Amino acid sequence: MAAAESSPLTTHVLNTGEGIPAVKMALSLHRLDPNLLIWNLLTVGTTNDDGRCPGLIGRDAFTCGMYKLRFETRPYWESRGQTSFYPYVE
Repeated sequence: MAAAESSPLTTHVLNTGEGIPAVKMALSLHRLDPNLLIWNLLTVGTTNDDGRCPGLIGRDAFTCGMYKLRFETRPYWESRGQTSFYPYVE
């Protein structure tokens, strides 16, 4: 069996306050349309048990441009019984 192709874009989210990976944090990947100057949603995901979100984008779809990741921090902290100063981080 061939190994799965790795994504050219990766992320690793850590909960540094507790020294653990940020498990089950929702995130989304966007690319800026250079003509309209608007962010287009490409994909959504959730971090795994290691705080990573593999397979965000394939090599063919990862073209030159400006990208951003949006991390949904409020739901993550609320799921841990804590409050969040920022509802999301980009």
